[in-house]
Amino acid sequence: MNNYTNDNTARRYTAHVSVLGTTQIHLRNPFIIAWWGAAFPGFGHLLLSKYLRGFVLFIWEVVVNLNAHINLAMVYSFQGEFEMAKNVLDTRWMLVYIPVYIFGIWDSYRTTVDMNKVYLLAEHEKHRFNSFSIGALEINYLDKRNPLLAVIWSAFVPGLGQLYIHRILTAFFVIVWAVIFFYYSHALEAISLLFLGDIQGATAVLDAEWLLFFPTLYGFSIYDSYMNTVENNKLYEAEQRNYLIKNYQSIDFKIQKGKKVSD
Repeated sequence: MNNYTNDNTARRYTAHVSVLGTTQIHLRNPFIIAWWGAAFPGFGHLLLSKYLRGFVLFIWEVVVNLNAHINLAMVYSFQGEFEMAKNVLDTRWMLVYIPVYIFGIWDSYRTTVDMNKVYLLAEHEKHRFNSFSIGALEINYLDKRNPLLAVIWSAFVPGLGQLYIHRILTAFFVIVWAVIFFYYSHALEAISLLFLGDIQGATAVLDAEWLLFFPTLYGFSIYDSYMNTVENNKLYEAEQRNYLIKNYQSIDFKIQKGKKVSD
């Protein structure tokens, strides 16, 4: 149940509030979105709220990366073992990896450019959208949140920052994959051994191939939660401003421009 039902009188809308989250269009830097698409295929699309495409590219990256041993080759490269890095790569999977990886970068850049144009048209139209949604399982509404808190929660566990700002789909997806990465990389086991002073044991137990997924996952979770908290706050202020102008401001009200005072 929403406080406003779309009557399809507008060609474009800037936002939509549902029980699964707040989806909005706003100006983005195409190069930053493309960079996230390069850092981990799918992340660029998730930043654009293109969930289905983002989920497909993310899962594809994990499956193909592990079978092609790309992360393992990177580990050997970091250690200067370039011959080992070359030998460990599986070319049957590697040749599949390259074209889809490039597509993820290109498509995230192209989509960002298109969505920026759509936003400018929708912002000019300034059509009303719902700001409150209630269902049997969830309640969502526009509200102001603290971007710093979103960052802190994301730093604890990836996905918690998204839960804080009610991005349910992204939060669920990121948390599930964070658990998978924690389990197969033995990261928590290594941390326990590290606290016990067993540095050698902590190093030996780690699976570097799975561990290398973490930096990008943490970085994305922090950036996505911070950026969307800031944009949600702007959306809340804009919705409140438009509501007050429409319902409480006199149609005769005009701001007089100040006259220049000459010497």
